[in-house]
Amino acid sequence: MGGLEKKKYERGAATNYITRNRARKKLQLSLPDFRRLCILKGIYPHEPKHKKKVNKGSTAPRTFYLLKDIKFLLHEPIVNKFREYKVFVRKLRKAYGKSEWSTVDRLKDNKPTYKLDHIVKERYPTFVDALRDLDDALSMCFLFSTFPRTGKCHVQTIQLCRRLAVEFLNYVIASRSLRKVFLSIKGIYYQAEVLGQPITWITPYTFAHDHPTDVDYRVMATFTEFYTTLLGFVNFRLYHSLNLHYPPKIDGQADVELKLAEGKEYAMDSESYLEKLSALSASLARVVAPTHEDEVEMDEFPVEGETAEQMDMKKKEQEALEKHKKLFEGLRFFLNREVPREPLAFIIRCFGGQVSWDKSLCIGATYDVTDPSITHQIVDRPRVEQQVVGRYYLQPQWVFDSVNAKLCLPVADYFPGVLLPPHLSPFVTEQEGDYIPPEKLKLLAMQRGENPGEESEEEEDEEEEEEEDDNDKEEEEEEENESEKEEEMKLEKMEEQKAQGNKTLPVRVTAGKLRLEDKQRLEQEQQSEEKRLAIMMMKKREKYLYKKIMFGKKRKVREANKLAAKRKAHDSALKEEKKKSKKARRA
Repeated sequence: MGGLEKKKYERGAATNYITRNRARKKLQLSLPDFRRLCILKGIYPHEPKHKKKVNKGSTAPRTFYLLKDIKFLLHEPIVNKFREYKVFVRKLRKAYGKSEWSTVDRLKDNKPTYKLDHIVKERYPTFVDALRDLDDALSMCFLFSTFPRTGKCHVQTIQLCRRLAVEFLNYVIASRSLRKVFLSIKGIYYQAEVLGQPITWITPYTFAHDHPTDVDYRVMATFTEFYTTLLGFVNFRLYHSLNLHYPPKIDGQADVELKLAEGKEYAMDSESYLEKLSALSASLARVVAPTHEDEVEMDEFPVEGETAEQMDMKKKEQEALEKHKKLFEGLRFFLNREVPREPLAFIIRCFGGQVSWDKSLCIGATYDVTDPSITHQIVDRPRVEQQVVGRYYLQPQWVFDSVNAKLCLPVADYFPGVLLPPHLSPFVTEQEGDYIPPEKLKLLAMQRGENPGEESEEEEDEEEEEEEDDNDKEEEEEEENESEKEEEMKLEKMEEQKAQGNKTLPVRVTAGKLRLEDKQRLEQEQQSEEKRLAIMMMKKREKYLYKKIMFGKKRKVREANKLAAKRKAHDSALKEEKKKSKKARRA
């Protein structure tokens, strides 16, 4: 009996995918518009498992999309807007060519526009989903906000990114949700905890920007177009969760103080509004004024399956977090003009500190350098000419390291002109077997409440003792040489006596000693034997996997040992240099 002929590539994987060119023709869009639509809708190409089957026997390199994604795009209203915009550009070009200026004005007034609100709601059904995907949006907006006003991207986009970035920074300050900071070569990494979700973003340094030639700014601008809409939604929701006005307004009292401080020399009110916000020195106005009520302790009930120990752990973590949020509370900082103002002001305000700078440097200064209540002055010069008694002069790294250590670090290591300690990343969590640098161990000891200063004093004493030991060793070596000569003489005499056979060697019989069994060693031997037998009984695949795991662990240990050896060599070289310099001074 004959059945229907089964044709190749008409079912299975071949029908689930579609090439980019076919997808473009199906949607009737140009390549830039298709790429733009895919970015906005969050649709990306897929790599098929059996590429040759999907490519109908061909091995030519092609980009594939899922057919169901392209069918999903067919009903997108923005596609029609893209077509309308094409028609608008064609009509405008024609009007310019014919010099019909009234038609040009009319067309510009009726320029087709579109909104991305429905796409944001579609891609992020809940607010938590939007927060989880905020990392890239923030990094892109902070990057675009630093761009110069050149022809690479629209000025309006740069201004919008700057406004949204400043609004988010002000929210983080108001909610005190910053947790970690790290200065890297790329920029400054921040991590904030917003409604229980960790959000990490990077801010570039404020250097002169050089546009690279190998970057497609149109693709980046499309991403930014979507991200600005998303960040606008998120900022609105976050501000309302804290009872703050949106768009943000500076608190009335703070606004009066700023106006008194700056006068009318800086700019008009309409121009200086964003700059006052971006100064990050003033608190924001609330929708409903907060009422000061007595704090009431809430009853805590254990969650199902939670033990008393876990409850105590949670309570301790919460107390530590509250203490971390008030790290700089009661401290007043003044920033010199050579230090980066925005990141330092942002971090200090996030942890409850007050900050100001020279009013000629930027708008928003709240007090002058002569203020006697200033506790810390952040400088980045080798030495300070005029110093005020009772004020710490510190390098900027102290602020960043204190935030990561969750305590105010000793200031002696951060004085102007002092060689700074290494800036450790708070994003690295050492596991068992990893190499932990001595600076991190010292920091962990400080967090536990121990005093590593005593250990460093002990180390110095040890170094001095070592020097004394070296001198003693030289003397001992001379004495040993003399004693060796005497022993040689004695041995020669004994050999002579043996040869003569005058004396017989003494032979003694001694009682044997009872040897006790080491139970711990026997247990270890038994465990190792059981482990060896268990490995022997494994299946081939399990044994292969076990060997791979053990190889990875051994490699990790080797790397840790190598780093430890490098550090030991480095420290010993430094000690040798110190010894040489001390000897040179004594000489």
